[in-house]
Amino acid sequence: MLRSLYNWTIRRGESRHALYALALIAFIESSVFPIPPDVLLIPMVIALPRRAFLIAGIATIFSVLGGILGYYIGAVLFDSIGQPVLEFYGKATQFDSFSEAYNQYGAWAVLIAGVTPFPFKVITILSGSTGLNFGVFVFSSIIARALRFFIVAALLWKFGDPIRTFIEKRLGLVFTVAMGLLLGGFMLIKYL
Repeated sequence: MLRSLYNWTIRRGESRHALYALALIAFIESSVFPIPPDVLLIPMVIALPRRAFLIAGIATIFSVLGGILGYYIGAVLFDSIGQPVLEFYGKATQFDSFSEAYNQYGAWAVLIAGVTPFPFKVITILSGSTGLNFGVFVFSSIIARALRFFIVAALLWKFGDPIRTFIEKRLGLVFTVAMGLLLGGFMLIKYL
């Protein structure tokens, strides 16, 4: 089953609609969707290495735009939903001190979350809810997402055939590690 899913994904990566699907996934992943765009970006670059940097550019642009939506969600919905919940539990004053600390190091939080498997949507929404400077947020998001997607694209472009062979020979292991990283990112959220 895993092999047929892999083959299906590679075929989708070669389709003429793949860039649109990648743009959509990158956009919604940065604000609400749990699956990272790498799920489509990697097979697309493996299938079409000559378009690696175009693919990375699309993923970057739409991920940052989705991050702006996440920031907006945090900024707008926090006042109407999050703040009353904090007040009900008597935690509103603690959130204020947390916001100050977060905003002091917010650019680093955005950079780290944007490059690692940590769910980026958490940071985009948190940045909006704490009032992180919007310019700092956007700049950090561009740097982080470009680093993440262009490094992946460059590695696949340069070493695509050996990587594709490795993935195809050890598909179960690659899938397990990828799921472990995804779940690890969600577990990290729980303990922060």
